[in-house]
This record gives sequence, C-alpha cells and structure tokens, in this order.
Amino acid sequence: MTRPARGRLARYGFGAAQSDGGARAADLLGPDGLGLWRVEEQEPVDERGAELLAALSRAADPDLALRQLHRLVEAERRSVDPPALLDAVHADPGLCRRLVAVLGASSALGDHLVANPEQWTVLSTAPDGLAPTADGRLDLAAAGRLTAATAPVAVLRQAYRLALLRIAAADLTGGRGLEQTMAALSALADATLAAAYEIAVDELPAGTPRPRLAVVAMGKCGGDELNYVSDVDVIFVAADDADLTVATTVAARLIGVCGLVAWPVDAALRPEGNRGPLVRTLASHLAYYQRWARTWEFQALLKARPAAGDLALAREWIEALAPLVWTAAERPEAVSDVRAMRRRIIDNIPPKELEREIKRGPGGLRDIEFAVQLLQLVHGRGDESLRVPGTIPALRALVTGGYVGRADGEALLRGYRFLRAVEHRLQLQGLRRTHTVPTDPAALRWLAAALGYTATPGRSAVESFRAEWVAHATEVRRLHAKLLYRPLLESVARVPADGLRLTPEAARHRLEILGFADPAGALRHLQALTGGVSRTAAIQRTLLPVLLSEFADAPEPDRGLLNYRQVSDKLGSTPWYLRLLRDEGPVARRLARVLSSSRYAADLLAREPEALRLLAEESELAARTREVLCDGFAAAAARYPDPEQAIRAVRALRRRELVRIACADLLSRAGGLAPRPDRGAQPVSLADVTGVGTALADVADATLAAALRTARAAKPGPPGLRFAVIGMGRLGGYEPNYLSDADVLFVYDQPAGSDERAAGAAAHGIAEEMRRLLGMPAPDPPLGVDADLRPEGRQGPLVRSLAAYAQYYARWSKVWEAQALLRARFVCGDTDLGAEFEALVEPVRWPVDGLSREQIVEIRRIKARVENERLPRGADPATHTKLGRGGLADVEWAVQLLQLRHAGAYPQLRGTRTLDALAAARDAGLVDPADAAEMAAGWTLAAQVRNALMLVRGRAGDQLPRHGVELAGVVRLLGRDDPGEFLDEYLRTARRSRSAMERVLEG
Repeated sequence: MTRPARGRLARYGFGAAQSDGGARAADLLGPDGLGLWRVEEQEPVDERGAELLAALSRAADPDLALRQLHRLVEAERRSVDPPALLDAVHADPGLCRRLVAVLGASSALGDHLVANPEQWTVLSTAPDGLAPTADGRLDLAAAGRLTAATAPVAVLRQAYRLALLRIAAADLTGGRGLEQTMAALSALADATLAAAYEIAVDELPAGTPRPRLAVVAMGKCGGDELNYVSDVDVIFVAADDADLTVATTVAARLIGVCGLVAWPVDAALRPEGNRGPLVRTLASHLAYYQRWARTWEFQALLKARPAAGDLALAREWIEALAPLVWTAAERPEAVSDVRAMRRRIIDNIPPKELEREIKRGPGGLRDIEFAVQLLQLVHGRGDESLRVPGTIPALRALVTGGYVGRADGEALLRGYRFLRAVEHRLQLQGLRRTHTVPTDPAALRWLAAALGYTATPGRSAVESFRAEWVAHATEVRRLHAKLLYRPLLESVARVPADGLRLTPEAARHRLEILGFADPAGALRHLQALTGGVSRTAAIQRTLLPVLLSEFADAPEPDRGLLNYRQVSDKLGSTPWYLRLLRDEGPVARRLARVLSSSRYAADLLAREPEALRLLAEESELAARTREVLCDGFAAAAARYPDPEQAIRAVRALRRRELVRIACADLLSRAGGLAPRPDRGAQPVSLADVTGVGTALADVADATLAAALRTARAAKPGPPGLRFAVIGMGRLGGYEPNYLSDADVLFVYDQPAGSDERAAGAAAHGIAEEMRRLLGMPAPDPPLGVDADLRPEGRQGPLVRSLAAYAQYYARWSKVWEAQALLRARFVCGDTDLGAEFEALVEPVRWPVDGLSREQIVEIRRIKARVENERLPRGADPATHTKLGRGGLADVEWAVQLLQLRHAGAYPQLRGTRTLDALAAARDAGLVDPADAAEMAAGWTLAAQVRNALMLVRGRAGDQLPRHGVELAGVVRLLGRDDPGEFLDEYLRTARRSRSAMERVLEG
C-alpha cells in the first residue's frame, strides 16, 4: 500500500543511498514521524509540508538531512515544551534553508544540534531580516544561555560550536564565498586562542604577574585561510627571560584548552621543532633565525600573523624577523631547498592515496602554495606588495606585479578555489581532518551534490565532478612545474635585494657597480622600459635586475641594454614577448647573452625580433638539414609569382636561419644557457667550426637553389636548357663564415639542335638574374654571388657551357685554377650536369701524376706573393686569422698542395673540406702526425676567432686585436677568461701551425 508513496518520495531524492525507493523516508515523514506526508494520498499534508520537502530535496544528502531533522525534532520534543522547531522552520524560510543545508552536509554538526536541541535558534533570521552573523566572533553570553554548563572551557566549547555552525550555514547556502569563509574560520581561531589565553592566565596562582606572551598564528591560520578541521599552527614568543616560566605555563594550558574546545594547537614550527623549548624570547628567536634557520623555516614565516596574547609583541617579533625572511632567497641553496621540500612531501604520500590527495598530491593545494611562496621569497625582496600572508592575496599581487601571467594566475585561482571547496566539504561532513577524495560511490555522490553538481543528459553529477577535478589538477600541476622550476628564479635570487628596487637612485647606483660606462644613458633606457603603471612596465621591472647582471658580464654592458631596449620597443606591445621572457625557460638570460655579446645577432634580431622565439626551444637551436632547408626555401619562393617578392621570402627565411645558427653559436659556451638538443641531434657549436661551416653552407645552398628556381621562372630560356651552380672557395669547402659571399661557377648545357648563341645568352640571363635578386636592397642581409674564380676571372664570360669548360681546362688552365677546383662541388640546378662537371674537372684538380717540380715552385711563389700583397696595410701578420702566420690560408695552401700532389694516387684525399683532407693525408702517411695536429689546431683556432670576430663586430674582419672590448668579446664567446692568456695561446698555436705548414710546403 505504501509502495506508490515510496515512488513519489524518490522523486525528492529520498532513498537514493539506501536503494529502498524512499521507504525509510516515508516512515520518518509520515504520521508517526514528522507528520509532513500523507502515505495513502502520496502527497504532502499541506503547503508548508511541501515547502519543507522541497528544501530537504535540495540538501547534499536528502536522507541524511531528513534523518537528522527527525532526530532533532524528537530531541526537542523530549526536552523543550512546547517544541517550536517545525513551526519556526515554516515561518522562517532563511532558517529552513540554513538548517537543512547544515543537516544534509554535516553529520557532525547535525549530531551536535541533536545533543543540544535548543541551539538551532542561532540560525534564525534576525528581526531586521538579515542572516545571523557568521564572521567568526564568539558569543560567550549566548553560549552561556544555551547550555547548562558554567565552566569556562565548556562555555567556550559551546560558543565555538555555535560560531562554527553559523559559518557552515553561511558557506553552504551561498551567503559567503570561499575567501570570506576562510577568513571567518581564521577569525574564529583567533578568538578561540584569545579566549583560551585568558582562561590560562586566569588560572595562574594568585599574585602571579601577567606575562608578556604573544601567540603568532602560522600556516593556514596565519594566512587567514583556515579550513574547517585543521591543526592551528602557532609560535609562542615571550618578551624576555623573566616571562619564560609563566609564559610556558600559559602556553601549555592554552594548548590543552584549545584541544578540548576545538582543535589541536601545533607549535612544531618553532625553532628546533618539538625538541626545542615551547616558548622563547624574542631575542632567542632572532639569534636562532640569524644563525641556524633553514629555508623552509623562512618559508613558513611568510604566513606569520599576530593572533592572541600580546599583539604588540607579536608585531615586534614579525618586524624583527622580516629582514631575514626577505633575504632568505639570496642563500645559494634557497630555491633548490623549496623544490626539494615539495618533492619530499609527495614522496611521503602513501601510493594508494597519491591520486586522491587534494592537498599534498600532484596538482593539489600544496603545488599552488609552494609555487606562490617561492615567488614571494624571490620577488618579495624588492616588491613589498608581495609581502602578504594569504595564498589568494599573494597570487593576486603576483599577477598584478607581472610575475605571473594573467591567464596562469586565473587558472591557479580557479584551481585553488575548487580544491579548497572540495576540502571544506570533505571536512565538514564529519568534522574530521581529511584531504582525500573517497572511492565509495555513495560518498562520491554525496560530495558531488554537496559541491553543487547535478546530473545532465549523458553525464552523472559524479562524472561532472571528476572531469572538473582532473582538469583543475592537470592545470595546477602544469603551472606548478612552470612557476616552481622557472629558470629565472635562480637568476633573480642571485640579484641582491637592492638591485630589485629599480628606483632612480638605486638603479643609478647599481649601474655604476655593474660597470656601465654611461650610467646616465643606461638609466634613461631603464626609465623608458619601466616607467608608468602598465603591466608591461611591471614585467620589465621583474626582468631587468636579472638582465642587468647578464649585461654586466659582457665587455660592453651599455650596448647590451641598448639592444634590449630596441628589441623591446619593437615587441613590447605584443602579448607574447614579455610573457616568453618571464615564463619560458632560460629565454630572458639567453636573450641578454646574445644581445650583449654580438652586434651581428643583435642586428638580425632588430630586423626580425620575432625570431627570439627560437631561444625558447632546445630543438629550435639545432641546425636544419640541407634537405629541409631546400624544401622550405623552394616552397616559400613558389608562393609568389613575382620574382622579387619570391626572393624576399627566401631571404627572410635565410635571415631566420642565420639567427638560429648565430644564437646557437653564441650560447654554445654559455654554461647552463647552452642549448641541449634532442638525443641524436648535433648542436651547432663554436667548439665545432666544421658544424658552423656546414650549417652556413647548407643555408647558402638552399638560398642559391631557390634563387635559381626563381630566376629560371623569370628567364625561362629555350626548352631543355640545363643549368647548374658549382660551389667554389669556402662555400665549396663547407667553410663559409657569417658574412661570406657565395663563390660559384655557372655552367650550362645547350639542348640538342639549339642555337649556341641563344642558349648562352639565356644562361647568362639566368645567372645575372640570380645575382640581381640576391643582391638587391632589402632589410635582410644580401648574399653576394662571386664568380671571379671562373676561367679568365672577371675578363672571362660569366657563364660557360660544359664543352667550353672542358676546352679551357684542357688547353689553358693554370696550376692556381687547378688549386681552386679542389673545392668545387655541385650546389644546385641540374644534378646530372653538376655530376658531369665534377667528372670533367677530376683530372685537373686530382692529376694522376701529381705536380711537376715547376708547378710546385709556382704554387710556393704564388703563396709568397699572396702573403706580401694581399695582407692589408697595417695588419699584424701574427694575429691575422686569414692571411697571417699559421692562420687559415697557411694551412689551406699546405693541404691543397698535398691534394694536388697525391690525390691522384690516394682517393681518400679527394674531398673539399680542409680538415678532412688533412686527416686523410695524415692517415696515408703523407704528413707527420705531429705536423697535422699543429696545423689542425691552428686552422681550428683561427676559424673560431674569425667567426667570433664577425659575431662580436657585426661586420667582416680578420684581425684579432691585441687589446680592447672586441678582444674581450671574442675571449668571452670562446669560453675563456683572460684576454692576455688567450692572446698568448693564439700566438703560440699560430707559430706551431706556421712551422708545420713550412715543413709541408717545402717537403
């Protein structure tokens, strides 16, 4: 007969947990229970009953709310005459909403009301229509009226429960947000500590003087972010030694009272923890923190706040320790200590609870708190707005100050609010300390309902809760790793606190200390970058103290700052620029290193500032392969029908690749800033000049290939015309530098039956178009195309047919032209024609019978003439990297002589790279291994210095200076320390290389 009633009650949500269709609810609501339900009619007894049923259905657990309401009514009927609860609930909708919310969300508070049935009145709406105050204040008078107990501790316990009841009701009914709830719980803790303090003092023997004892709140209580059930962390501070004995008695009694009233008081954050004295004097605290405290202890002090007792003494204690807190991050181990502490917390979580821990687990509250606190320790030294104890206010201050991105800050705030809301609901249910999401299905359903989740088509409330939990935890974990392990933190921590305050006076003083030649000019740059109240200026104020230290390590700090300002002026308004510098790995320090070390790279970045994104990814600082470059350049050119637009696109890509190679080059010896490429990738490094040369040659090859394709499209020529570009000189040897022209030969082959003159004119037009396109004025660096190594030099035709080359080399070729052909290799164009050209010149550059005596003498004569005539006037032959003694030309002439003499008999010498040919000659026994080693060392060091000179100067130059900032810049790029010692090393290496070269040349 009651089955239909159970069906109707199930619609209100009753019986879901028991799976009884509402049978138990029917008994509790029926005539023998609350009298709200007509069993036979399957409906509420009246409108008031319907309203209460509807209110119960909205509870987190309708069955729990109903059971507790029934118990409460029964308890009231036994103890109060006449009972007034049901009438009051009907008359006061606010009371109804608050009471039902509490009963359905907290079995512990429901049990408290059942035990004290007269205390539900504290949830009643005030006569003025306002909800009861829920700010954490204790109402001892009301507690005294509502309990028969008279002992101070018992009254305090009742007052605490009444205040907690109001806070929970406001929280559960939307009357308070998370921050207000945490603040109210913290205020309640303060009031309870203060009341317990007074009880302890009052219990002192008569005549005992009142001690000066401060109770300092720490942890969540100190941060005004206490949860429902938590130890309350405190530190006790006595004014002086005379207070210690009595103060210790009061502190011990306070701990006991609070344990009986509300929660355990934990004083383990004090110096020496539980092994140390419970109470110390201010002077003793100061001595400990100055000498013994570890990083985590200063981290804990971030949340210190006066709570009870002598508040003035508490403030004095906090102010005395503040200078130590805000310099703690300058300790070398500080940042790593905080990170290690977070890892230890995770390691101590039982594995079965790891993924369900919302406090200590990955993606939990501790991830947010540790990231925020580390940023506070590091940046709060110079920014007092960050010196706030609460996590949410600190996070907001970090976002406002530009230390954390807006989107990241909002994501962390959302994650923090979500996780704290889950924690509150879990703890409120049984008023017990827990941070673990349950696995029981019924408990999960209750938690999802308590958090306000409802079922939607295709998804249950629990599934919705889980999805949001996973999303928040994943994002929190990502941002925790991003912020806590931000490389910029170590750099900022190394900057003295005074260097973080970029006031004009402080900035000028720091600029002078850092060695800026023009502090006034540098200060103007700083003011331009950091002036105003914009977010851009705020982020610049965060970055510049670190960047200034990086600039100061360079020979010309002023130039580094100027270059940085120029890049910032171009990119400062773009949303990604400063965010990239602040958040993404070592980008800021890498940029500072590049801008302060190299005019060449700074000029390229000034033309294309967006290229600094390359500094963020390790893989972006590895050279691209020739195939990838050729495909990319060809695709860029193919997008434009106009040849000039096509070649601009190609030159823009070439500029990007030059930035990539130059930055990798500059950073290769920069310690922790050096790129760490993926496994299997080869870094471009100044230590490996062959790698740099190969990368630059590949870029030149791809540029020439795209230019040839564009030129042929613009100047088609007769069908079947074959055309190829042959690399010569440093391009052919894979040894160009950053400013090298492309030495080439142009070769064509006319179609069968075509007019020879027309084919030659078409080929000439293609070559001229290539040179024009690659040399035309543009923002990008030009690639000069030099064909002077062709037969007859500048007096000869720019382009020759394959047959003409064969005729010339067979009849008129001289020994120096054979020497030039040693580096000839196919670059682009018709592959078969390139191979035919290489086969054509093989007997010329690698003669089967070697060289005659006269030819060897001729090479020596030309070498001596080059030394005498081509060395620039006034150049120092001892330090000229190209033509000086023991430099590039010396080694290359010696190696090329070996190739001309012996490559016909030794195929392993038939290569275009200098060091490879030298190694092959050594292995073949053609040169003494010691001489080969000396020449390889001389060539390598000269090539390194030449590349470094071009990077430092931004223009071509072969002369290593003997003093000055350019020498210092080269020495820094090469990873050396002392310019004088490096110059001695260069001269010594060059002398040995020269001697080895002379032995080979005269052999």
